[in-house]
Amino acid sequence: MYKTCMREISKEFEEKKSLFIGNIKRIYTEDEGKNFLEKIRKNHPEASHNCWAYILGEKKLKKRYSDDGEPQGTAGIPILECINKKDITDVIVVVTRYFGGVLLGAGGLVRAYTKACSLAIEESGIVEVVSGVLVNLIISYDLLGKFQHSFLEDKIHIEDTIYADKVTIKCLIEICKIDSFKKTVANLSNGKCDMIFEEEKKYFKLENRLFENIG
Repeated sequence: MYKTCMREISKEFEEKKSLFIGNIKRIYTEDEGKNFLEKIRKNHPEASHNCWAYILGEKKLKKRYSDDGEPQGTAGIPILECINKKDITDVIVVVTRYFGGVLLGAGGLVRAYTKACSLAIEESGIVEVVSGVLVNLIISYDLLGKFQHSFLEDKIHIEDTIYADKVTIKCLIEICKIDSFKKTVANLSNGKCDMIFEEEKKYFKLENRLFENIG
């Protein structure tokens, strides 16, 4: 399990007449990060700086940053450290600055770029990424109401229900909860349920529900 940002957004604030805009996006490759940076640059052709940092991979092994002309250590590293402190990965943050004519000093720049990054992350939202599997439960019609009631109480979301000779209930289940889910199904059906597991994948987790896509 790891965490990442939920959605692409921009969040701005003003500091001593300089405008800072924190831009954030979930990415999975360096090329995606480069493309997002170019997009921000094209959107802000008159900006003084577009400083950035990104972290990639579940183990956060790939990290890059740039001060983009700001004094060394005042922009890129603070953005990277902010991402680290939020404990997220697969994310790039680009902070755009329009210089307002007032120098902020090294300390002021560090605080401003950190704030822009933090605001962007908060506005985007943070979501867990977990391993899960789509489970197909094939049951007789007389068991359907029992399953629906139990799953509603246990906050197990039913993704789809297919009606044929028998009923197929589709549920996305987190891998760490598979054993307890099997026991629940066995108790509800008295063993009269066929379970078909699809390929294990990564899903976004919000509260008790898994999503294939989000944001």
